[in-house]
Amino acid sequence: MELVQTISVAALILFLYMTAWFLLALKRKDNSIADIAWGTGFIIVAWSTFLLNGSFSPRQWIVNLLVLIWGLRLAIRIHLRNRGKGEDVRYRKWREEWGKSFVLRSYLQVFLLQGFILLLNITPVLFINTYAAGDLGILDAVALMLWLLGFFFESLADWQLDRFLKDPGNRGKVMDRGLWHYSRHPNYFGEVTMWWGIYILALSLPGGWMSIIGPLTITYIILFVSGVPMTEKFMEGNPVFTDYKRRTSVFIPWFPKKD
Repeated sequence: MELVQTISVAALILFLYMTAWFLLALKRKDNSIADIAWGTGFIIVAWSTFLLNGSFSPRQWIVNLLVLIWGLRLAIRIHLRNRGKGEDVRYRKWREEWGKSFVLRSYLQVFLLQGFILLLNITPVLFINTYAAGDLGILDAVALMLWLLGFFFESLADWQLDRFLKDPGNRGKVMDRGLWHYSRHPNYFGEVTMWWGIYILALSLPGGWMSIIGPLTITYIILFVSGVPMTEKFMEGNPVFTDYKRRTSVFIPWFPKKD
């Protein structure tokens, strides 16, 4: 497949995939399942385009296994976190605010928009699944180490946060331990780092540098749209968080400021 064909196939798969999740959300009256669809969507698109192209180069195997590991961990974590809790407060708020237009806006602004962002985000993987490159080299080793660093940060930060939230004694407190001592959003830092690692894997391919749209998209979304801003807005007004915010790096892990 040429790249345009690969992107077209990925877009069609995502349209059908997100539409199916939207219909399920309507039936369950719970748009929170869109969060689970995010991680598994990457797996579906990555492995579909991988199997359809059929060149099975080492670089393709590596990137698709990385997506599988990341996507499964994320989807399983979100499922376990949301199980039995009903619709997330964000989606409940939109359900109230959107009124009669809720169904259409849910389809367009929650599911299809997420599918479009996913398509942009996964661009480096589509490049890799389209072109069979040469032997693996030092650049690929750097990319893999960067991805592993990101995966370590995201998975460990999530685990630390989940343990903190499960402890009733931490109610009203702010998580500032472990990786969260050095960054207010170490999980997001890990997420972004992983996608820059995957982008570096694509740099050995013809025109692979153009797939920079992928890591740029996820970086922008997390830093300026739904990641950091949404989380920090939720914590507004909490004096403990205000102090934590003052002394702790917002994104890139660093030593906290001394009082």
